[in-house]
Amino acid sequence: MNAQPAPDLEAIEVNRARIREEHLRPAEERPESTARGLHHTALISSDVEATVRFYQDVLGFPLTELIDNRDYPGSSHFFFDVGHGNLLAFFDFPGLDVGPYAEVLGGLHHCAISVDPDRWEALVVRLEEAGVDHEVHSGVSVYFRDPDGARIELIADPLGEMYGQHVL
Repeated sequence: MNAQPAPDLEAIEVNRARIREEHLRPAEERPESTARGLHHTALISSDVEATVRFYQDVLGFPLTELIDNRDYPGSSHFFFDVGHGNLLAFFDFPGLDVGPYAEVLGGLHHCAISVDPDRWEALVVRLEEAGVDHEVHSGVSVYFRDPDGARIELIADPLGEMYGQHVL
């Protein structure tokens, strides 16, 4: 692996401030979004049943549908309810070597799912009981990896907030 030079943190912050100044509008000046919401986020599963057991049985996200993937014969497309009409979806690709999960430029870093604060601690306990390695941050976020290595965050902050700051 090639050693990378240390980032110029001052230049990064100057650029971030410029982008904020040029593009970030106060909430009252922002136009309404053209989108209705995130219909689903689709990830890849190497094992449909293991994925169902993890997301439904450990995390408590009900499986809502399991159908053929019209784009790849023999593949499944399946969905979990993550609340408020939002879905987390998966594809499997039997017979296709997709390789291990990797965080790459343009790929998924993590998927953050808001959960009720009253349920958050119980979900952390469920992760512990299931033997899932995890890290708790700031008392409201827990990060872990699913059976295929995708990084997931459960966050007790309300939708539109992050660590007490409004981001929407």
